[in-house]
Amino acid sequence: MKIKLNSIFVDNQDKALAFYTDVLGFKKCNDIPLGEFRWLTVTSPDGHPDVELVFEPNANPAAKTYQEALFAQGIPITAFEVDDIDAEVKRLKQHDVRFTMDATDAGTVKLAIFADTCGNLIQIYQLVRG
Repeated sequence: MKIKLNSIFVDNQDKALAFYTDVLGFKKCNDIPLGEFRWLTVTSPDGHPDVELVFEPNANPAAKTYQEALFAQGIPITAFEVDDIDAEVKRLKQHDVRFTMDATDAGTVKLAIFADTCGNLIQIYQLVRG
């Protein structure tokens, strides 16, 4: 058993694709029409090539409520590891990414949280080696 897909709800698939590819640097993997929506996935060029992030439309009222509640409580929907969090925060701020928490030491990790423009908070973290 292995992790192949991780889904996040988004308020707009086109906006999500633009942010995750143009700003975060992910690569589009699948874009398959499914009626009103699409099976839309991206992958990280620095990660495992067979692990995909799926942009699920939040059209279902339960999904939208869940997404909005997490955002309101400041809870990230997912987390991505980075090699140099300070450099990544600086790079993302140059793209006008809005951070709800700047890079912060938290013991064995340093982490930051930003809004993805699609209704989610995303955590990035760097492992701190002693």
